[in-house]
Amino acid sequence: MGVSSYPLLEKWQQSHDSWLLRFGLPTDQKFLGTDPRLPTCISVHHDSSLLDKDKDKDNNKVGLLKKSYSPISHPATERTFDLLVKAYTPVPGGGVGDAICNLRVGQSLVGKLKAERLVHGSPLIGKRWNRIGLVAGGTGIAPLIQLARIILDDPADDTKVYLLSINRNEHDILMRKEIDQLAKDHPNRLYVSYSLTGKNIRSDWEGYIGRGSVDMAKNALPPPSSSDGKTTMIFVCGTDGFRDMWAGPIARAPPLPDGSKGPKIQGDLLGVLKEAGYEASDVFKY
Repeated sequence: MGVSSYPLLEKWQQSHDSWLLRFGLPTDQKFLGTDPRLPTCISVHHDSSLLDKDKDKDNNKVGLLKKSYSPISHPATERTFDLLVKAYTPVPGGGVGDAICNLRVGQSLVGKLKAERLVHGSPLIGKRWNRIGLVAGGTGIAPLIQLARIILDDPADDTKVYLLSINRNEHDILMRKEIDQLAKDHPNRLYVSYSLTGKNIRSDWEGYIGRGSVDMAKNALPPPSSSDGKTTMIFVCGTDGFRDMWAGPIARAPPLPDGSKGPKIQGDLLGVLKEAGYEASDVFKY
Protein backbone atom coordinates (compact mmCIF):
# COMPACT_ATOMS: atom_id res chain seq x y z
CA MET A 1 0.00 0.00 0.00
CA GLY A 2 1.15 3.53 -0.74
CA VAL A 3 0.62 6.75 1.16
CA SER A 4 -3.05 7.45 1.94
CA SER A 5 -5.14 10.13 3.65
CA TYR A 6 -7.30 9.19 6.62
CA PRO A 7 -9.93 11.72 7.74
CA LEU A 8 -10.37 12.38 11.45
CA LEU A 9 -13.91 11.37 12.47
CA GLU A 10 -13.83 11.81 16.27
CA LYS A 11 -11.38 12.60 19.05
CA TRP A 12 -11.41 12.28 22.84
CA GLN A 13 -8.91 13.59 25.36
CA GLN A 14 -7.40 10.74 27.40
CA SER A 15 -5.18 12.75 29.72
CA HIS A 16 -3.77 16.25 29.96
CA ASP A 17 -1.41 15.56 27.05
CA SER A 18 -2.82 12.57 25.14
CA TRP A 19 -5.73 11.96 22.80
CA LEU A 20 -7.68 9.05 21.37
CA LEU A 21 -8.42 9.74 17.71
CA ARG A 22 -10.66 7.81 15.30
CA PHE A 23 -9.82 7.94 11.61
CA GLY A 24 -11.77 6.77 8.60
CA LEU A 25 -10.37 4.54 5.86
CA PRO A 26 -10.42 5.24 2.12
CA THR A 27 -13.76 4.26 0.58
CA ASP A 28 -12.29 1.22 -1.18
CA GLN A 29 -10.64 -0.15 1.98
CA LYS A 30 -12.45 -2.36 4.53
CA PHE A 31 -9.57 -2.90 6.98
CA LEU A 32 -6.46 -0.87 7.71
CA GLY A 33 -4.24 -3.90 7.15
CA THR A 34 -4.15 -6.65 4.57
CA ASP A 35 -5.05 -9.41 7.06
CA PRO A 36 -7.50 -8.69 9.93
CA ARG A 37 -5.77 -11.31 12.09
CA LEU A 38 -2.47 -9.46 12.20
CA PRO A 39 -1.34 -6.41 14.22
CA THR A 40 -1.10 -3.19 12.25
CA CYS A 41 1.19 -0.18 12.37
CA ILE A 42 1.08 3.03 10.36
CA SER A 43 3.89 5.43 9.53
CA VAL A 44 2.45 8.93 9.90
CA HIS A 45 3.92 11.56 7.56
CA HIS A 46 4.00 15.16 8.77
CA ASP A 47 5.22 17.97 6.54
CA SER A 48 6.76 20.19 9.19
CA SER A 49 7.87 22.73 6.58
CA LEU A 50 4.32 24.07 6.75
CA LEU A 51 5.04 25.36 10.25
CA ASP A 52 7.61 28.06 10.91
CA LYS A 53 8.32 26.66 14.37
CA ASP A 54 9.60 23.34 12.95
CA LYS A 55 13.23 24.23 12.26
CA ASP A 56 16.48 22.53 13.12
CA LYS A 57 19.24 23.94 15.32
CA ASP A 58 20.57 25.92 12.33
CA ASN A 59 17.14 27.50 11.75
CA ASN A 60 16.51 25.48 8.57
CA LYS A 61 13.14 24.00 7.68
CA VAL A 62 12.96 20.37 8.82
CA GLY A 63 10.67 19.04 6.07
CA LEU A 64 8.97 15.66 6.12
CA LEU A 65 8.89 13.88 9.47
CA LYS A 66 7.74 10.30 10.00
CA LYS A 67 6.65 8.48 13.14
CA SER A 68 5.12 5.05 13.60
CA TYR A 69 1.90 4.44 15.54
CA SER A 70 0.15 1.15 16.30
CA PRO A 71 -3.65 1.44 16.45
CA ILE A 72 -5.34 0.45 19.69
CA SER A 73 -8.33 -0.87 17.75
CA HIS A 74 -8.64 -4.49 16.64
CA PRO A 75 -7.24 -4.94 13.11
CA ALA A 76 -10.58 -6.52 12.12
CA THR A 77 -12.37 -3.21 12.82
CA GLU A 78 -14.12 -2.17 9.63
CA ARG A 79 -13.86 1.29 8.01
CA THR A 80 -12.04 2.98 10.93
CA PHE A 81 -9.01 2.71 13.19
CA ASP A 82 -8.13 4.37 16.51
CA LEU A 83 -4.81 5.90 17.56
CA LEU A 84 -3.64 6.80 21.05
CA VAL A 85 -1.28 9.77 20.67
CA LYS A 86 0.68 11.84 23.14
CA ALA A 87 1.13 15.52 22.28
CA TYR A 88 4.79 15.95 23.17
CA THR A 89 5.98 19.55 23.11
CA PRO A 90 7.38 20.08 19.60
CA VAL A 91 11.17 20.23 19.32
CA PRO A 92 13.36 20.62 16.22
CA GLY A 93 13.02 17.42 14.21
CA GLY A 94 9.91 16.36 16.14
CA GLY A 95 6.31 17.37 16.63
CA VAL A 96 4.41 14.60 14.83
CA GLY A 97 2.37 13.70 17.91
CA ASP A 98 1.52 17.32 18.58
CA ALA A 99 0.40 17.78 14.96
CA ILE A 100 -1.87 14.72 15.13
CA CYS A 101 -3.46 15.77 18.42
CA ASN A 102 -4.18 19.23 17.00
CA LEU A 103 -6.05 17.90 13.98
CA ARG A 104 -9.67 19.01 13.78
CA VAL A 105 -12.51 16.69 12.84
CA GLY A 106 -12.62 16.60 9.04
CA GLN A 107 -8.90 17.14 8.61
CA SER A 108 -6.78 14.21 7.47
CA LEU A 109 -3.79 12.29 8.68
CA VAL A 110 -1.36 11.23 5.96
CA GLY A 111 0.45 7.95 6.36
CA LYS A 112 1.49 4.59 5.02
CA LEU A 113 0.77 1.11 6.35
CA LYS A 114 3.99 -0.51 7.53
CA ALA A 115 5.07 -4.03 6.68
CA GLU A 116 3.92 -6.82 8.96
CA ARG A 117 6.10 -7.20 12.05
CA LEU A 118 7.67 -10.63 12.46
CA VAL A 119 7.62 -11.91 16.03
CA HIS A 120 10.27 -14.60 16.19
CA GLY A 121 9.65 -15.58 12.60
CA SER A 122 5.90 -15.08 12.14
CA PRO A 123 3.49 -12.11 12.10
CA LEU A 124 0.76 -14.21 13.74
CA ILE A 125 -0.06 -13.53 17.40
CA GLY A 126 -3.09 -15.69 18.14
CA LYS A 127 -2.81 -19.32 19.31
CA ARG A 128 1.00 -19.33 19.36
CA TRP A 129 1.70 -19.41 23.09
CA ASN A 130 -0.03 -20.64 26.23
CA ARG A 131 0.59 -17.32 27.96
CA ILE A 132 1.66 -13.83 26.99
CA GLY A 133 2.86 -10.99 29.17
CA LEU A 134 2.50 -7.36 28.11
CA VAL A 135 4.83 -4.86 29.80
CA ALA A 136 3.78 -1.31 28.88
CA GLY A 137 5.47 1.93 29.84
CA GLY A 138 3.15 4.91 29.32
CA THR A 139 2.00 5.15 25.70
CA GLY A 140 3.67 1.79 25.10
CA ILE A 141 0.24 0.44 25.98
CA ALA A 142 -1.00 1.22 22.44
CA PRO A 143 0.47 -1.67 20.43
CA LEU A 144 0.09 -4.05 23.36
CA ILE A 145 -3.64 -3.41 23.81
CA GLN A 146 -4.08 -4.30 20.14
CA LEU A 147 -2.31 -7.63 20.78
CA ALA A 148 -4.57 -8.29 23.77
CA ARG A 149 -7.67 -7.59 21.72
CA ILE A 150 -6.57 -9.92 18.93
CA ILE A 151 -6.21 -12.77 21.41
CA LEU A 152 -9.16 -12.06 23.69
CA ASP A 153 -11.65 -11.46 20.88
CA ASP A 154 -11.06 -14.94 19.47
CA PRO A 155 -13.26 -17.44 21.36
CA ALA A 156 -11.16 -20.30 19.97
CA ASP A 157 -7.97 -18.87 21.50
CA ASP A 158 -7.39 -19.84 25.15
CA THR A 159 -4.12 -17.92 25.60
CA LYS A 160 -3.91 -16.23 29.00
CA VAL A 161 -2.83 -12.57 28.96
CA TYR A 162 -0.95 -10.80 31.78
CA LEU A 163 -0.84 -7.01 31.38
CA LEU A 164 1.48 -4.80 33.43
CA SER A 165 0.98 -1.07 32.82
CA ILE A 166 3.60 1.24 34.36
CA ASN A 167 2.99 4.99 34.63
CA ARG A 168 4.23 7.94 36.65
CA ASN A 169 0.96 8.87 38.37
CA GLU A 170 -2.43 7.25 38.72
CA HIS A 171 -4.08 9.90 36.52
CA ASP A 172 -1.49 9.14 33.83
CA ILE A 173 -2.70 5.56 33.35
CA LEU A 174 -3.83 5.57 29.75
CA MET A 175 -6.87 3.54 28.69
CA ARG A 176 -7.47 2.37 32.25
CA LYS A 177 -11.24 2.27 31.83
CA GLU A 178 -10.95 0.20 28.65
CA ILE A 179 -8.37 -2.13 30.20
CA ASP A 180 -10.45 -2.72 33.32
CA GLN A 181 -13.50 -3.42 31.16
CA LEU A 182 -11.54 -5.98 29.14
CA ALA A 183 -10.55 -7.65 32.41
CA LYS A 184 -14.20 -7.81 33.49
CA ASP A 185 -15.19 -9.23 30.12
CA HIS A 186 -12.45 -11.89 30.26
CA PRO A 187 -12.00 -12.67 33.98
CA ASN A 188 -10.27 -16.00 33.44
CA ARG A 189 -7.99 -14.91 30.63
CA LEU A 190 -6.82 -11.32 31.30
CA TYR A 191 -4.91 -10.43 34.46
CA VAL A 192 -4.08 -6.74 34.92
CA SER A 193 -1.51 -5.06 37.17
CA TYR A 194 -0.54 -1.40 37.49
CA SER A 195 2.62 0.20 38.83
CA LEU A 196 3.33 3.86 39.62
CA THR A 197 6.71 5.58 39.63
CA GLY A 198 5.80 9.08 40.89
CA LYS A 199 6.39 10.64 44.28
CA ASN A 200 2.89 11.40 45.51
CA ILE A 201 1.30 7.95 45.56
CA ARG A 202 -1.75 7.64 47.79
CA SER A 203 -1.28 5.50 50.89
CA ASP A 204 -4.04 3.06 49.95
CA TRP A 205 -2.69 2.40 46.44
CA GLU A 206 -3.02 -1.36 45.85
CA GLY A 207 -0.77 -1.70 42.82
CA TYR A 208 3.00 -1.94 42.46
CA ILE A 209 5.47 0.90 42.93
CA GLY A 210 8.48 1.39 40.67
CA ARG A 211 9.59 1.07 37.04
CA GLY A 212 10.27 -2.62 37.31
CA SER A 213 12.07 -5.30 39.29
CA VAL A 214 12.62 -9.03 39.32
CA ASP A 215 9.97 -9.42 42.02
CA MET A 216 7.48 -7.38 39.96
CA ALA A 217 8.18 -9.53 36.89
CA LYS A 218 7.74 -12.77 38.83
CA ASN A 219 4.47 -11.62 40.43
CA ALA A 220 2.77 -9.75 37.57
CA LEU A 221 3.88 -11.79 34.53
CA PRO A 222 3.62 -15.44 33.51
CA PRO A 223 6.65 -17.61 34.30
CA PRO A 224 9.33 -18.42 31.72
CA SER A 225 8.67 -21.22 29.26
CA SER A 226 11.41 -23.28 30.87
CA SER A 227 9.63 -23.32 34.24
CA ASP A 228 6.79 -25.73 33.50
CA GLY A 229 6.80 -26.77 29.85
CA LYS A 230 4.13 -24.26 28.83
CA THR A 231 5.05 -21.56 26.32
CA THR A 232 5.37 -17.91 27.31
CA MET A 233 6.01 -14.74 25.30
CA ILE A 234 6.66 -11.38 26.96
CA PHE A 235 6.20 -8.22 24.87
CA VAL A 236 7.85 -5.01 26.10
CA CYS A 237 6.97 -1.56 24.75
CA GLY A 238 7.82 1.93 26.00
CA THR A 239 10.58 4.49 25.69
CA ASP A 240 14.05 3.29 24.74
CA GLY A 241 15.16 3.60 28.35
CA PHE A 242 12.15 1.67 29.62
CA ARG A 243 12.65 -1.13 27.10
CA ASP A 244 16.39 -1.28 27.80
CA MET A 245 15.80 -1.60 31.54
CA TRP A 246 13.32 -4.44 31.11
CA ALA A 247 14.88 -6.35 28.20
CA GLY A 248 17.94 -4.60 26.77
CA PRO A 249 18.33 -2.44 23.66
CA ILE A 250 17.25 -3.16 20.12
CA ALA A 251 20.28 -3.91 17.91
CA ARG A 252 20.96 -3.58 14.19
CA ALA A 253 22.13 -6.14 11.68
CA PRO A 254 25.29 -5.32 9.66
CA PRO A 255 24.98 -2.56 7.02
CA LEU A 256 23.38 -3.51 3.72
CA PRO A 257 25.46 -3.82 0.52
CA ASP A 258 24.42 -0.32 -0.55
CA GLY A 259 25.84 1.09 2.66
CA SER A 260 22.49 1.84 4.31
CA LYS A 261 21.71 0.79 7.87
CA GLY A 262 20.97 -2.85 8.52
CA PRO A 263 17.50 -3.83 9.78
CA LYS A 264 16.64 -3.66 13.44
CA ILE A 265 17.01 -6.95 15.30
CA GLN A 266 16.08 -8.03 18.81
CA GLY A 267 19.61 -8.17 20.19
CA ASP A 268 20.64 -9.89 23.41
CA LEU A 269 18.16 -10.22 26.25
CA LEU A 270 19.29 -8.13 29.22
CA GLY A 271 17.76 -6.29 32.13
CA VAL A 272 14.93 -7.28 34.46
CA LEU A 273 13.58 -10.12 32.34
CA LYS A 274 16.96 -11.82 31.99
CA GLU A 275 17.50 -11.51 35.73
CA ALA A 276 14.04 -13.00 36.29
CA GLY A 277 15.00 -16.15 34.37
CA TYR A 278 13.51 -15.59 30.91
CA GLU A 279 15.29 -16.66 27.73
CA ALA A 280 15.60 -14.50 24.61
CA SER A 281 13.06 -16.81 22.91
CA ASP A 282 10.52 -15.80 25.60
CA VAL A 283 10.74 -12.05 24.91
CA PHE A 284 9.96 -9.63 22.10
CA LYS A 285 11.00 -5.96 22.26
CA TYR A 286 8.25 -4.05 20.48
